[in-house]
Amino acid sequence: MRKQTMWQLADKEIESRLLIGTALYPSPEIMLESIKASGSQVVTVSLRRQNPMASGGQDFWQMIQSLNLNLLPNTAGCHSVKEAVTTAQMARELFNTNWIKLEVIGDDYNLQPDPFALLEATKELISQGFEVFPYCTDDLVLCEKLVEAGCRILMPWGAPIGTGKGLINPYALKTIRERLKNVTLIVDAGIGAPSHAVEAMQLGYDGVLLNTAIAQANDPEKMATAFKHAMAAGRLAFESGLMPERDMAQPSTPTIGTPFWHQN
Repeated sequence: MRKQTMWQLADKEIESRLLIGTALYPSPEIMLESIKASGSQVVTVSLRRQNPMASGGQDFWQMIQSLNLNLLPNTAGCHSVKEAVTTAQMARELFNTNWIKLEVIGDDYNLQPDPFALLEATKELISQGFEVFPYCTDDLVLCEKLVEAGCRILMPWGAPIGTGKGLINPYALKTIRERLKNVTLIVDAGIGAPSHAVEAMQLGYDGVLLNTAIAQANDPEKMATAFKHAMAAGRLAFESGLMPERDMAQPSTPTIGTPFWHQN
């Protein structure tokens, strides 16, 4: 397979366009092997679940450090601006990075982000020097407001977290991509199969972040490998230019003149 080219994520150049989570794996060892198999160079960690200072957290932290990858702490589980900002500040100190995946949950049923609190928290954290990766819905106006607030990266959902439904609104995601040409866009949440990742990449998205689809597969390491190849295939397809859909059939081999096999 052709070697992937480097791309810019915030202030870093990386190769893989797959970002991967560190939760829900059957064991820490399977987590490590799955991350390695995925080829990912960015892993997300939750301060609430994986605090290096908490009981058992130091062992997990040492395992993550052994991978020598880029860390993207997140504010998973936060429901208010104050809670999210405080968690981000603690994560910056503990994980030694200004990157933060900002989550402010507004509804416990579908874990939909609270757009108003998300925007407020984003403004506050950017003013404090954070590189904010906001987890948001596929609402174009919200995305535009987040960019106006200073975000260089957006992470709209494909579907609610953990549902595995894929891209439930490709039109909305495509519109965001077309309107925000100079913004790094990463589909986050709802990806359940490698084909979903291919679809996101074919829309021109810069990357995909996922966790459950790999962590809870029957064979996480093998599934991680599948997603690695899916990401590469989707990006190559986008760069190559997909054929347009047509309403009418069109022969791939027009019959003009005499067949090449015709003998006089």
